[in-house]
Amino acid sequence: MSNLVELVINGLSLGSIYALIALGFVVIFKATEVVNFAHGSMLMLGAYVIAATHGRIGFPAAVAAGLATAATVGLLIDRLLVSRLRRRSHTALAIVTIGVDIVLGAELARRVGTEVLNMGDPWLDHTWRVAGFTFPVSRLAAIAVALVLIVAFAALVRYTDWGVAMRAAAEDAEAASLMGIRLGRVSMVAWVVAGVLAAVAGLFLATFPSPGLSATASTTALRAFPAVVVGGMDSLSGAVVGGLVIGLAETLAAGYSEQLLFLGRGLGDVAPYAVMIAVLLWRPTGLFGTRELSRV
Repeated sequence: MSNLVELVINGLSLGSIYALIALGFVVIFKATEVVNFAHGSMLMLGAYVIAATHGRIGFPAAVAAGLATAATVGLLIDRLLVSRLRRRSHTALAIVTIGVDIVLGAELARRVGTEVLNMGDPWLDHTWRVAGFTFPVSRLAAIAVALVLIVAFAALVRYTDWGVAMRAAAEDAEAASLMGIRLGRVSMVAWVVAGVLAAVAGLFLATFPSPGLSATASTTALRAFPAVVVGGMDSLSGAVVGGLVIGLAETLAAGYSEQLLFLGRGLGDVAPYAVMIAVLLWRPTGLFGTRELSRV
């Protein structure tokens, strides 16, 4: 029983990190209708800046630098690439983000090399023991920070002018533009927000129980992609639910892999995609995705 509780807590913490990554995907998709395949390299960039600077400027300042760097790169991608191709094919934009991911990811992998970089976080490998259960402090911090960011993001979308503009653009971009909504500004803020969310997720993915930041960290965003699909590409609440579902599925499958050997090894790596396929077979738009209706 204790093992199950610990696995559930770890699954929720991992799921909360996946939820932040999924929110980054969804906010850009809602604002621009583009799947941002460069999200993984933005995640790794924010984490790399934190790992590379915390020894000189301290952890809080390094976190601020990492968030600012990822947000700036998101802003540059929007201003230099997305804004120029917005009126063209969304497929072309998606391919451009793949190119950005390859270039940025390769440079970051070169800088990290074969090392595993320490994030300099104050949680280290500390654990918290309550009622016989042991939990990594870093995972509990991930849950707390993710909860605060998700609530803040929900308030941003619901109560600010930008949030109203983004929701209007997601419903009908042409009509929103005719009503005076500046789609370029909506897209710009979306990319900045996505960069910040990616950097925060990268920080917690590289802390204990992970050994640190490695050259393959950018592929983690692709592991979180099933959360986006499960929740629905255009659903902010779906991103949160999808992240939690995928995090729990991955952690529980890995935790009980010895009892499930008849299904093969590495079940934890496969479980998120198995859940994604099952959901798509039942509901192709995801749990909370918008169904497009057409009259024939």
